[in-house]
Amino acid sequence: MDGDTLYTIGALARRTGLTVKTIRFYSDTGIVPSTGRSPAGYRLYDISALARLDLVRTLRDLGLDLAVIRQVLDREISVPEVAAAHADALEVQIRTLRLRRAVLRAVAKRGSTPEEMDLMHKLAKLSDDERRRLVNDFIDDTFGGLDANPDFVDMMRTAMPGLPDDPEPEQVDAWVELAELTQDADFRAAVRRMAEYQANERAQGDTTGLHHDLTESVRDRVGHALDAGIDPASAEAAPNIDALTTRYAQVFGRADDTELRHWLLTRLEIANDPRAERYWHLLAVINGWPVPPSLAPVFAWFIEALRAGTEQ
Repeated sequence: MDGDTLYTIGALARRTGLTVKTIRFYSDTGIVPSTGRSPAGYRLYDISALARLDLVRTLRDLGLDLAVIRQVLDREISVPEVAAAHADALEVQIRTLRLRRAVLRAVAKRGSTPEEMDLMHKLAKLSDDERRRLVNDFIDDTFGGLDANPDFVDMMRTAMPGLPDDPEPEQVDAWVELAELTQDADFRAAVRRMAEYQANERAQGDTTGLHHDLTESVRDRVGHALDAGIDPASAEAAPNIDALTTRYAQVFGRADDTELRHWLLTRLEIANDPRAERYWHLLAVINGWPVPPSLAPVFAWFIEALRAGTEQ
């Protein structure tokens, strides 16, 4: 192409695919100034104007506004700088769109009312910091001011909801349910009772921390009893309860007697709120963790068997 060739607006329009009106606007605003005018007064543009128009069209197609385009053309900022900033902005837009899509799919699946949909959208678009703050406020309210089991409190604070950038509808649904659960006054009161119980136990010298091994012992022993169809109130349940109370006595340094069984029954009844297990289940769904099988049937059997034994 001849570098000395001059083009009219019409010729530029044909070469670039832009309208004459658009090119005239770019020319009037100084984004693509004309090189000169013909004897008849028509604007003329050189090869650099053609290249400039191509760049403007590309940047506009990428969504940049004219103010930024002017800065690029005037070399106030570089194309790589603009590209990086715009990519970041697009990333935010993409994340927002993905979140809206997940919310809409969750709404469609749940059959939500307009009010529920509004709540879901507001909760889903919270930032990670805002989500953590909401859960930390719940923990502060339920465990604050108490010398509860520090290992348990640390586990609560470590396990925060982290909704991914492209969440599944189930993850959005789980986050909304978790947020609602943490705001439920009755659930907060129940967790506060757990914290008070832990603090009271610590005041009496219990510094044993978490008890994952005990939980596994209960899961195995009671699981076998459930599989065998053993009635928790029957005599067949007694050997299982005896084995478990012996295990608890060893862990907590207590005598394996009737008092231990009453203490254990109280402990289990306070801790065995199905909403507490639901809390951890929802966190697993939100964060994409493996969801463990429910222990509710296991501890319900254990509690019923203990209660039957202590009432005899």
